[in-house]
Amino acid sequence: MSTLKSIEEFLGKKKVEEKNSTQKKFEEKMQDIRVKEKEAEVEAKAGSAGFPYIDLVGFAISPDTISLLPKDRALKLQAVVFLYTGAEIRIGTVDPGNPEVNETLFQLTERTHTKGAIYAVSRHSFDAAIKIYDAVPEVRKITRGVEITEEELKKFQTEIANFKQLNERVQQASVTDVVTIIIAAALRAEASDIHIEAEEKEIAIRYRLDGILYPVGSMPHERWKEIISRVKLLSNLKINITSAPQDGRFTIFLANDKVDVRVSTIPTSFGESVVMRLLRSAVQGLSFSDLGIRGKAFAQLEREIQRPNGMIITTGPTGSGKTTTLYAVLNFLKNPELKIITLEDPVEYKLEGINQSQIDSSKEYTFAKGLRSIMRQDPDIIMVGEIRDVETADVAIQAALTGHLVISTLHTNDAAGAIPRFLSMGSKPFLLAPALNAVIGQRLVRKICSKCVTADNLDAEIEKRVIETLKAISPQAEIKVDFKNMKFYKGAGCDACGGTGYKGRIGIYEVFIMNKKTEQVILSEQISEYKMREVAADNGMVTMAQDGLLKALDKITSVEEVFSVAE
Repeated sequence: MSTLKSIEEFLGKKKVEEKNSTQKKFEEKMQDIRVKEKEAEVEAKAGSAGFPYIDLVGFAISPDTISLLPKDRALKLQAVVFLYTGAEIRIGTVDPGNPEVNETLFQLTERTHTKGAIYAVSRHSFDAAIKIYDAVPEVRKITRGVEITEEELKKFQTEIANFKQLNERVQQASVTDVVTIIIAAALRAEASDIHIEAEEKEIAIRYRLDGILYPVGSMPHERWKEIISRVKLLSNLKINITSAPQDGRFTIFLANDKVDVRVSTIPTSFGESVVMRLLRSAVQGLSFSDLGIRGKAFAQLEREIQRPNGMIITTGPTGSGKTTTLYAVLNFLKNPELKIITLEDPVEYKLEGINQSQIDSSKEYTFAKGLRSIMRQDPDIIMVGEIRDVETADVAIQAALTGHLVISTLHTNDAAGAIPRFLSMGSKPFLLAPALNAVIGQRLVRKICSKCVTADNLDAEIEKRVIETLKAISPQAEIKVDFKNMKFYKGAGCDACGGTGYKGRIGIYEVFIMNKKTEQVILSEQISEYKMREVAADNGMVTMAQDGLLKALDKITSVEEVFSVAE
């Protein structure tokens, strides 16, 4: 009986296995039918739309071929490069009508000097092809960003000695080379920004050098579409959106450094305006002593920023170097024993050993809310990118009063204007007075080119203004000027400075240190910028104009430059 039962059990299991096998084969067959039907549907749609079709399942795609398009870009576009012969390149995509796919193929053919075509593929086909990326060796995987090699830079530096040659070169270069040439030349010229603007008859290219915009080249307006498409592809912007502003960024990888490029586009009458800000990591190494603050003001400020609590505020308009000053202060204070957290909009440079947080208003992560969260992180030093409203100001003041050092920026014309600005926002005088340590007012002036420096003969009116400004320096500042032997300088203009007479920039500063008398004035609530300037002068503050003229006497900048940025 037991033998018979075993046989029955065996036969029963076999029937179940045969049934399961038959079911599995049926399901596989049905799946194959559905896949074939879907492939036929995609092929029919492709034909009616005028696109060739291909099934990539089982298609031999080499790692070198598929790597021509980075995986993250392939996933975004739902497209892969499936064929590259050296003379031809083909892309398979789920959405052959997508203009970004077409622009991507254009860029690839420009880069490889080949002909190209777009093929329609099914979702099943694309999913099979995307798995090939897993077989790409790590060394071949393309790093996100644009890479400019040292060889390319040297090549373009050899070819382009001045802006005239740059203009001639961009007229003839391919779209890929045009953008690379513009960026390479900007890096060589040490430009802070690149402006590419669509005008009625041409494309204007301008560089911001030492704070001043200079025209450096132009191209026919017909090339605008390909230029803007290239820039948008690099910075991950949407190519088909031309009627709304967009912001993006990409990275230029150099041999021993990298440059982050922040890209902004806005619509204009004849196309769009593109501004690329070049953010060099070298600024991270700027030391506090290199800023240009000197003498008694430097010693006083150095003492104030080393206090364990209080507020240090930098003031000035956009582009006056406030963020650079904050970073220099953070580099000076950086210590493994201190917890330093920043709130920035945006985070322009990564600072090692410092926790940097990016503001995102779209997610309601504002300066005020971020600052409240930071307080729960047990920080020693807090940097707030900008104080814009009373809520942020109040939280910052409370932090300064409860054992934290807070450094931040405020948009006012000078140091004396900071206190009235706080009060106009709604800050309470009895909290502000003990919270403030120091206020820094600053501007950036161009430095005279050391290669073409020459004597500057001032006219009588300017000389009189210089003397009046320098004689107004407070005796408390402990600065002496030899008015009988004053000499000033300017740049004559040479190849090294591009004929401008200037090379590089330096800050001019005024440092307003708080004391008991200042606190009493704040608490009196009878405050104006004029009154605060008077108090600051009594405390020995050297104004920005005075600091600039002292730097002019030291052959650093010119009188004309000082008076152009500071009264």
